[in-house]
Parts: sequence; structure tokens; C-alpha cells
Amino acid sequence: QVQPVESGGGLVQAGGSLRLSCTASERAFVTYNIGWFRQAPGKEREFLAVIRHDAGLTYYSEDMKGRFTVSRDTSANAVWLQMNSLKPDDTAVYYCAAKRGYYLGDYGNALAYDYWGQGTQVTVSS
Repeated sequence: QVQPVESGGGLVQAGGSLRLSCTASERAFVTYNIGWFRQAPGKEREFLAVIRHDAGLTYYSEDMKGRFTVSRDTSANAVWLQMNSLKPDDTAVYYCAAKRGYYLGDYGNALAYDYWGQGTQVTVSS
């Protein structure tokens, strides 16, 4: 079991950047695939990006390619989401989630993840 914790959210102007982090105290965190999702008011939870446990593969939603980048540092027990060229439509609560497994099957399905953080608010102003 792991308990992911997100941080790094805040208020940013359109066109700016933010770097979110996802960490856990458990060493087993390095064995999990880590996905990033977001949820805006009145909207369903949306897949953004995922990174495999060994960082050997990453996948992004079509809309996030070129703007968002996911990476991880095993020694730091951390996963990051770099977000550039932010737009007001990016305003949402951002979540990281941990998924067991060697492969990245169903990585875009929120229900396939085993553990979730509590989220961090990102607000992008005009």
C-alpha cells in the first residue's frame, strides 16, 4: 500500500507554468505506475499522463502532448508533472494515482488505479 501526496498547485496567469509533484513515504512507491488526472467542477475526471514504474514508458492524452511532461526520480521517491503554456481551461483539481502492475494496461481509466492522492488545486487566470 502507498499513499500518494500531491503538491505544487496554485494560481498562475495564462501562458505560465507550474510543476506538480507526487510523493509517498513508502519505498514501494517506486514499484507503481503513476498517473495524473484532473477534474474540473461539473466535469468527469480526465486522464492527463502516466509514467511506468521504471520510467521506461510515458503516455499522454492527445490534448496534453507538447504542453505537459511527466517524469520521475526513484532516489527522491517522486513523480513530477511539468505544465507549460497553461490556459484558463486547465483550471481543475489535479490528482496523482498509483497503479499496480508491470504493464500499463488501462492507464487512461481512473477506475484501474489502486491509490489516490487528495488533489491539488490549479487555477489559471486570464
